[in-house]
Amino acid sequence: MKLAHVRLLAPNIHECFLFYRDAMGLEVRHGDETTPFAEFATGDVSFALETPMADDPIEVRSRTLPFSGRDQVALVFRVENVDAAYEELRSKGVPFVQPPRDTPEWGHRVAYLRDPAGNVIELNQGI
Repeated sequence: MKLAHVRLLAPNIHECFLFYRDAMGLEVRHGDETTPFAEFATGDVSFALETPMADDPIEVRSRTLPFSGRDQVALVFRVENVDAAYEELRSKGVPFVQPPRDTPEWGHRVAYLRDPAGNVIELNQGI
């Protein structure tokens, strides 16, 4: 398992985008100040901003997101096989927020869980 991506869930994504692009000088890989998701080039581990849409899990593009407006960060771990990682962690008693599923719009297979402090963790593999 390798940390691949850190995603800040920012209700003020416009201001945050401008801060990270203009003040911090990060190169934009995807999105802009008007989009609900933006990703920046930061070396081996990518960094992104995403707008949390509501206080409870929500439907977006006909899928329920495993995070809410109360969340502030999502740690994304790249794994070789999401299903195998899911089964391994479940065998250790780790509860999942969402079992493995494909997200063709992003080209990934993902599963979601929370750490003991409640932070969102995404297990991610390319499809």
